[in-house]
Amino acid sequence: MTNDKLQKPSLVTCHLSLVTRHLSLVTRHLSLASLLVFLFLTSMVYSQGTKEQAKPKPTTRILFVFDASQSMYGRWQSDTKFNLAVKLFSNILDSLGTQTNLELALRMYGNQKQFPPQDCNDTRLEVPFAKDNINRIKHALKTTIPKGTTPIAYALSQATKDFPPCDNCRNVVILITDGLEECGGDPCAVSLELQKKGIMLKPFIVGIGKNFREQFECVGTYFDASNEKEFRNALNVIISRTLNPTSVQVNLLDVYGKPTETNVNMTFYDNFSGLIKYNFIHSLNAKGRPDTLDIDPLITYDLVVHTIPPVRKDSVKLTPGKHNIVGLDAPQGNLMFKAGGSSTLKYLPCIIRKKGELETINVQQFDQVEKYLIGSYDAEILCLPRMTVRDVEITQSHTTSVEIPLPGIAVIQRTTNGYGSLYSEDKNKLVWLYNLRDTQQQQETLYLQPGSYKVVFRSKYSNQSSYTTEKNFRVEPGQTVNIKL
Repeated sequence: MTNDKLQKPSLVTCHLSLVTRHLSLVTRHLSLASLLVFLFLTSMVYSQGTKEQAKPKPTTRILFVFDASQSMYGRWQSDTKFNLAVKLFSNILDSLGTQTNLELALRMYGNQKQFPPQDCNDTRLEVPFAKDNINRIKHALKTTIPKGTTPIAYALSQATKDFPPCDNCRNVVILITDGLEECGGDPCAVSLELQKKGIMLKPFIVGIGKNFREQFECVGTYFDASNEKEFRNALNVIISRTLNPTSVQVNLLDVYGKPTETNVNMTFYDNFSGLIKYNFIHSLNAKGRPDTLDIDPLITYDLVVHTIPPVRKDSVKLTPGKHNIVGLDAPQGNLMFKAGGSSTLKYLPCIIRKKGELETINVQQFDQVEKYLIGSYDAEILCLPRMTVRDVEITQSHTTSVEIPLPGIAVIQRTTNGYGSLYSEDKNKLVWLYNLRDTQQQQETLYLQPGSYKVVFRSKYSNQSSYTTEKNFRVEPGQTVNIKL
């Protein structure tokens, strides 16, 4: 009895131990399962969080360069030019208060020093760029008394300091003036230089009271404001062009004139400065239509579509505030290479040229399928020996195959470094193909077209030509041959 009683707790303990082990295993499995679930959910969240985001819309920064020279005190219809310009301009400013992604600044010239004497450095940034600063700009204008000269070129050159560094901004300058340069500067040259450097877009100029189109067209886009109505209209048009949403759709046309070509990079260059403004990989939406792009309407573009070879369209002008469609002919087909019916051969480059031309437009690897514009091409396959295939015809949406005989492999082994070359034999004549490498690696593997070959070799440690050796061998399709020197 005593022994039985003593044994029962031992059995219970054993069962508890087994249960504990099972629980431990279950816990481990649950922990592993929990970990896997956690990792899965994390990957899902991460993948969702790393979905491609559309680029944020750029901030538009408008710098108003306002003429406050002595001549702005002249009469213009119902008041002085300056008072009327400030009044009409202030109304335009009020309409901008609800705009998002917009910052304004005000630079004036001729407002600090009395004329005469002439001070050609009389310009200052009165209100720097900031959000919600319209009242500051209006106050600066209302408290200004025109008094000085007209250093337009100098004011524009100083405007470069007014735009703080920004990676996603478009810089617009609107010049409001009633006269021409009075300090010997060249506003045209200054404007062109700033545009070429990408500091600002092509400026807008509003000429008050007199038509200065001939003098200012080289500076920027000129608007004549001979009366109050024209001044108001000019400002409205400029603001509309600057801020209204503008979209563009690029149709890459196939041989049937349909916009079916896609998945190729497009580069938009500033036609004037030559600077790259945008890169977009062309895409089709869910309905099979070209995607819509939001780009700056104030720039004239040169568009390059990086097909092989590329196509381009120069001097593309967009209509601000509208949906623009730009079409380019880009019909394409595919080209692939095969060796003995197989397309698995790798690391064999093929030079592609347009038919009858010497310029290389692409180097295609043997295991690639590449798109080309429809037309005729010449292909030079850099096997040993080289092969040239002429008049390769690429047609719309079709894959053209170029097939060569299946090469063999020649393994050339030598016991020492030296000097040697590989030749093909053609009607008792040797045609040079390849120079052996003088390196520590004493084995070279070459893909060779089927045929007869000769290796000529001399050790670098032999100083007599009579020690030259030569080996003849033949390469069969898909076979490996070993040549020991």
